[in-house]
Amino acid sequence: MAIITARGFGYRHASRKNPAFSDLDFTVDRGEKLLLLGASGSGKSTLLAAIAGVLGSDDGDFSGELTVSGVVGMVLQDPDSQVIASRVGDDVAFGCENLGVSREETWRRVRRGLELVGLDLPLDHPTAELSGGQKQRLALAGVLAMGADIIVLDEPTANLDPAGVQEVVRAVTRVAAETGATVIIVEHRVATWQGVVDRCMVLGERQLLVDAPIGRIIADYGDSLARAGIWMPGHDPVFEPGGHAAGSGESAIELHDVVTGWRQPLPGMVPITWSISRGASTVITGPNGVGKSTLLLSMCGLLPTHAGTVGVHPDIAAGLGGDPYKWRSRDLARRMGYVFQDPEHQFVARTVLEELLVSTKVLGLPEGTVRQRAGEILAQLRLEQLAEANPFSLSGGQKRRLSVATTLINTPRVVFLDEPTFGQDRTTFIELVQLLRGLTDDGVTVVSVTHDELFYHAMADHTRAMTRTVSGGEHESSGC
Repeated sequence: MAIITARGFGYRHASRKNPAFSDLDFTVDRGEKLLLLGASGSGKSTLLAAIAGVLGSDDGDFSGELTVSGVVGMVLQDPDSQVIASRVGDDVAFGCENLGVSREETWRRVRRGLELVGLDLPLDHPTAELSGGQKQRLALAGVLAMGADIIVLDEPTANLDPAGVQEVVRAVTRVAAETGATVIIVEHRVATWQGVVDRCMVLGERQLLVDAPIGRIIADYGDSLARAGIWMPGHDPVFEPGGHAAGSGESAIELHDVVTGWRQPLPGMVPITWSISRGASTVITGPNGVGKSTLLLSMCGLLPTHAGTVGVHPDIAAGLGGDPYKWRSRDLARRMGYVFQDPEHQFVARTVLEELLVSTKVLGLPEGTVRQRAGEILAQLRLEQLAEANPFSLSGGQKRRLSVATTLINTPRVVFLDEPTFGQDRTTFIELVQLLRGLTDDGVTVVSVTHDELFYHAMADHTRAMTRTVSGGEHESSGC
């Protein structure tokens, strides 16, 4: 029996001339496990949001019909964005409480949901102490507790380390088997979910390209879909291993006995002493929650250290002191660029083009020069057709590329990137790597945090690893 039916269904964002997709005809049966594929910007997340009922008519225009016969629960990309309560049990119970489920039934569902996703934790366990993979499983448990008939997951492994990816895949597999729920997953890399789903739907430019069992998709369409930007099994791009750019032999940034953290030092953090090679690409690796993003913020002057010193090469500092945290914002922006893990943290303008022109006012740059460079960067990142679109209406992958563009517009000498490849299809991944490689060829220092093994192999001229050890029940981190 069909649980989802689309007939001539389409949607256009209010800030766009063209629809995200149109004239979609498909059905999804109860209990089916479906993988929704497509190049970056093809409308996958928009269609998922429509199925989940979170697209409002004020945000755009609908056409045709979409019928959903059941309760829908949604799991998003960012693990942290879905954590609501400070304790595990309260977080899972939140949806039930909003639905008016009785207290006794709520806590029965909470325990069952945690069991199904494999989170064997006390109900009062702090959510702040969960890893990224655990937070995604926590979100899945909350969806189950609500009694969802349909579970939709929007790139749920995009920001996870390899262990977290496997945790989520195993949890979804078990949930599907034991509950019979319909599962729809948006993903770029087919291999991650190859053993879980029954069927694939591939969105092309505003339309449905292919709808077939996953075995047939891989056997009959693998080559053509890979050329269209889909990450098909056996079609990973091949890059030369590290060593592409050795750098100048000098240090762009020196960390000496650095301890970092937000309001307090990271628990048990071992002081880090690193040298970041100038004019090369350095990749920072490590499991979720070990403090990679926090350290990156301190390296580029956006977060003070709790101990130790951060030094910058005199040619990059250009007359300023060594500690970038003490620089004025304007001086920092001229020298360093930062791409946040959440692209939306960087957006302040109404359109994509205006986003790139913000620096003309902040830094006092000639608008004509910046407009020309903005056009070049948008073309490089396949965003030129979206110049007048609202940045918040872009797909996840497009938002990521826009956040990179806003960083590069000022031609910084050091570029920091936190998970730069999430949401990218096969084509845009290759182009993004080539763009970053062009920066190092021009002498720019690139420092990235990533869990992406392909990005690591493409960009790791130098590697720095943050590791976690366990001592007395506390998580510790160290640099090596």
